[in-house]
Formats: sequence, C-alpha cells, structure tokens
Amino acid sequence: MAQPGDGFYVSGRVSKGVLEGPSTFDPVVIASRLRMLGDMYNQDLEGPAQQVITGMTSGKVEAFRAAVESLSRSWSSQNPELGYERALLSVSVKLGMYVAQKIPAVKEQLVELINRNRQVRGYIQNQGGWENLEAS
Repeated sequence: MAQPGDGFYVSGRVSKGVLEGPSTFDPVVIASRLRMLGDMYNQDLEGPAQQVITGMTSGKVEAFRAAVESLSRSWSSQNPELGYERALLSVSVKLGMYVAQKIPAVKEQLVELINRNRQVRGYIQNQGGWENLEAS
C-alpha cells in the first residue's frame, strides 16, 4: 500500500511526491472492477472463438484470420493507445491459445498462421524480436 512519500496517487492529492489526504484504496472495489473487465474481455472473445472452433473443425482456417482481424480492429479503435499491431498480436495469441485448448490438434497450424502474418512479424521485428517484446 502507498505510504506518504511514495509519490503514489490513490485518492487524496499528490504534492511533491507526498500523498496527502485520506486514502480510499479499497482492494474489494479494485478486484470487482478487474473481474468486470475480465468478464467483458471474455465476452468479446467467446463468440468469435466459438465461430473459429466451428470453422477450424471443418478445416476453414480463414475463420481464425477473420476473427483476429475483426477483434483487432475493434480493440484498437476502442483503445487507440493500444495500437493496431499490438491489438493484432494480443488477439492472435489469446484467441490462438483459447482455440488450441479446445482443439489441441490445430495448435501448430495456429502458431504457423500467427508467425506468417506480415503485420505481426513486422511488429515483433521492430521491437527487437520476441525477447524484447514485453519491454515495449
């Protein structure tokens, strides 16, 4: 928890790095909001994931590409600071992991689809490779 002098802003004012005023830090409220955000994220992903699963069990890999493209555009427009390339990478990995859990036989195919994507590959290369990606 933030202590006076830590320079954190919780509720009161921060003046010269010192926390002033009463703290309204409530872990229950924060946990509730994180749970709500997680539920919204899952709802965004569940519908398209089910369509991808249905498509991929029928041999239609374009279902994965279409879902990734649609979700990436949606997430990057809702969160401009995320940027399209980051949204594309996030959606590709998250959706790929979800689908691979449901249909383990397509895991290698999904990895190949993600790695072959020009925009994902370019973004990763511009960040200095996978080992530097998290730092960006």
